[in-house]
Amino acid sequence: MRHASAGDRQRWHLADHERPLDERGRQQALRITAFFADAEVRAVWSSPATRCLETIRGVAECHSLELDMRHELGEGTATRQIWELLLEQAALGDLVVCSHGDVIGWTVDRLLRTGLQVSGARGCAKASIWELKVDGTKFSEGIYTAQP
Repeated sequence: MRHASAGDRQRWHLADHERPLDERGRQQALRITAFFADAEVRAVWSSPATRCLETIRGVAECHSLELDMRHELGEGTATRQIWELLLEQAALGDLVVCSHGDVIGWTVDRLLRTGLQVSGARGCAKASIWELKVDGTKFSEGIYTAQP
């Protein structure tokens, strides 16, 4: 998923990775937690950015899981390392991940080039979710939810 709304980057005067969710983002985070409440989640990973941690913290708490901060999911880190990490984890069960628009865009583009079939719309809006289905060790289908 992409992190929820965190206000205007240009108006934030501290380090960008410290920018928290705004009121709209906090409401989106509650809806995201509800979206995943009945899912079988084995792990919850997040970019170390405050806005990502705040977006996904409720999912981890709902499932009594530790929230695992992963630097590979940070803004500006769309690399082969992320791709290999996702492929490695795909076969192990349901994983909920929160990252940034550039990382998600790069990952979805790469998935599409490897034959991912997408049901419905495509995008990367704030608080949006990509559900990726796995067939063996490859991603076979993607379903995009603009906002839960």
